[in-house]
Amino acid sequence: MKTAPLRTYPSSIATVAPRLSLRRHELAASGRNEELTALMNASVIPLYAIRARRKGYEVSTMKALMNMAGLRGGPVRPPLVDVTPEEREELRAVLESWQLFLD
Repeated sequence: MKTAPLRTYPSSIATVAPRLSLRRHELAASGRNEELTALMNASVIPLYAIRARRKGYEVSTMKALMNMAGLRGGPVRPPLVDVTPEEREELRAVLESWQLFLD
């Protein structure tokens, strides 16, 4: 039996800004690569740069963003650590860049 290709990807960004994840998918699926690149550079790459700084920061950054957005991210569990106050400010700027995509 032949199956159809799956057209999806996981994105932790969807926990905070689902419309941003949907927009990324729409642009990629329609081949609008220049728009996708611009969106990635403005809204995704800055987050991923912070996430790459330390092991486990994928979780720490997303929990911090959820908390900032009024969602229930809560604290991280050991051995993970919370983001620094300076990084929290960087994440506020990321969240601000997502305003069009927040519910």
